Amino acid sequence: MDFKIEATSSDTNARAGEITTDHGKIPTPIFMPVGTVGSVKAVHMRELRDDIDAKIILGNTYHLYLRPGLDILRNAGGLHKFNGWERPILTDSGGFQVFSLSSNRKLKEEGAWFRSHIDGSKHLFTPEGVVDIQRVIGADIMMALDECTPGTADIDYAKKSLALTQRWLERGWKRFNETEGLYGYTQTFFPIVQGCVYPELRREAAKHVADLGAEGNAIGGLAVGEPTEKMYEMIEVVNEILPADKPRYLMGVGTPANILEAIDRGVDMMDCVMPTRNGRNGMLFTSNGIMNMRNKKWADDYSPLDENGSAWVDHVYSKAYVRHLFVSQELLAMQIASIHNLAFYLWLVKEARKHIIDGDFKTWKTDMVERVTRRL
Repeated sequence: MDFKIEATSSDTNARAGEITTDHGKIPTPIFMPVGTVGSVKAVHMRELRDDIDAKIILGNTYHLYLRPGLDILRNAGGLHKFNGWERPILTDSGGFQVFSLSSNRKLKEEGAWFRSHIDGSKHLFTPEGVVDIQRVIGADIMMALDECTPGTADIDYAKKSLALTQRWLERGWKRFNETEGLYGYTQTFFPIVQGCVYPELRREAAKHVADLGAEGNAIGGLAVGEPTEKMYEMIEVVNEILPADKPRYLMGVGTPANILEAIDRGVDMMDCVMPTRNGRNGMLFTSNGIMNMRNKKWADDYSPLDENGSAWVDHVYSKAYVRHLFVSQELLAMQIASIHNLAFYLWLVKEARKHIIDGDFKTWKTDMVERVTRRL
């Protein structure tokens, strides 16, 4: 993998760059649609590629390991061949999913024991094992196994958790460097910075990660219960230490405003289920603000979903029609909303990139944060 910075903002830490993988180039900053089980919910690969122009999508190691399983993925030639996506893929290590199974998992030095949410069967994720699993999945970018510490954890728990994550990281990094991809293209490995909301722990973790010299690095354990301002503070603390010449990936964040603030602080890559999850429940994000499509006010509004933003549905479906679909409980409503929200998120980061290059990112961002947080 290669990363080059093409422009930087003079009055923020924002930067525009380009990641090159064997499956294609990724302009940064970038938002990555989440395709947990090998699909982005309610969206065809054709729409992701042609209408939304997603440059990279995510898969999830935990879910893909359980279903369809490694034999099927290996026999298919990896996830790219299995789901027909020819552009880059990033896979999470499953650490967050194991974290969310708090009543059905046990963390030990060897790894994370957990019970499947599907059938209750017992499994073990080790740092080495998740590297092997991601070799089979065939992601262009794979993640280290970590413990995602709750945002409300006290410092004693956070210290123990970080120490375990760092020991796991050393093992996973060793396994990655001892093995090779299975399908004839290069894979890369991102360590994850943890440390909860404690600056001293975040600094320790960032230095440990930076010293490995990986091709990119991730910031995890944020947007998990801590105040938003604390999240921004931790991003700043970490990015003071993570190398500027490597891409920085903020995991699982967030709202349009979160994304703009993260870019301002030097983040290059982001993902979140919010565009599709909230879309399926009738919430649309636009360049003018946030709409609840079940509200009566849209019943006879025949204007486009977003007059100013750039989304493929803007001039096809009106607010009144999409509201009608949601009220009628038509499946098409969820599809249109998911595609619209993803298109808006991709438009937003593309605009951010443009304004970084043009030199007026801070002014544009300040105005845009106010606009995208409005409730319409």
